[in-house]
Amino acid sequence: MNAETTCPPAFLAIAHAMADAAAEVIRPWFRKRIPVDAKADASPVTIADRDAETVMRGMIEAAFPEHGIRGEEFGACRTNAEWIWVLDPIDGTKSFLSGSLAFGTQIALLHRGKPVLGLINQPITGERWLGTHATATLNGAPIRTSDQIRLGEAILYTSALEQFDPSHHERFAALAAKVRFSRFSHDCYAAGLLALGGIDLLVESNVFDYDILPQMPIVEAAGGVVTDWHGRLLIDAPQYETVLMAANAEIHRAALDLLRRD
Repeated sequence: MNAETTCPPAFLAIAHAMADAAAEVIRPWFRKRIPVDAKADASPVTIADRDAETVMRGMIEAAFPEHGIRGEEFGACRTNAEWIWVLDPIDGTKSFLSGSLAFGTQIALLHRGKPVLGLINQPITGERWLGTHATATLNGAPIRTSDQIRLGEAILYTSALEQFDPSHHERFAALAAKVRFSRFSHDCYAAGLLALGGIDLLVESNVFDYDILPQMPIVEAAGGVVTDWHGRLLIDAPQYETVLMAANAEIHRAALDLLRRD
């Protein structure tokens, strides 16, 4: 995250307002039988995904028409803008459809390509993680990642193991064999748990910008480290082949020893 860039209060305010508006759209559809469409990559999408993003995009257009937008459902506009919003109306649509609370709305704000604000909102529980250059919070209270440095005592999460390439499965298995235990299918909620100190490692593969960019400011401001599996910093890109989020630098180095392949 760009520590030199302060997120203007008006931008922070609209991020909260968008999260509130998206939640109002999403809540009535939760644990209801809802029509499901398949996108080009066969992933599911619903009216809740589309309507929540439509509401958020409309709010940006009304308040800051010069800002760019990149959304999961409706693509990008003004991609050369100084400020660009990255929107994921429902991260974890499969969780949402199955009645799980692992999903959430994700919002990032980029300044010249660097994320300076990240927000994860769980519309049902009301949990809201926020990360800026200054701090990471859960519902306004400061949070911190764990101080676990022993790989054998670490808790490892991943969102969707089926997205991993075959070679990545092998490396993930090597890491999973060394930690205390692993859990799957927690979507953006896993990043919130990492920032909160509940888990120590979050490993992903073949994920999109709208999956990761909102999580980075939260995890980093809480004290965590975010790189790829080679230890390289993530730059603004449409997709990431590998992502490693760790609670601290020590556990990050230990995980990299098993994940990287030169």
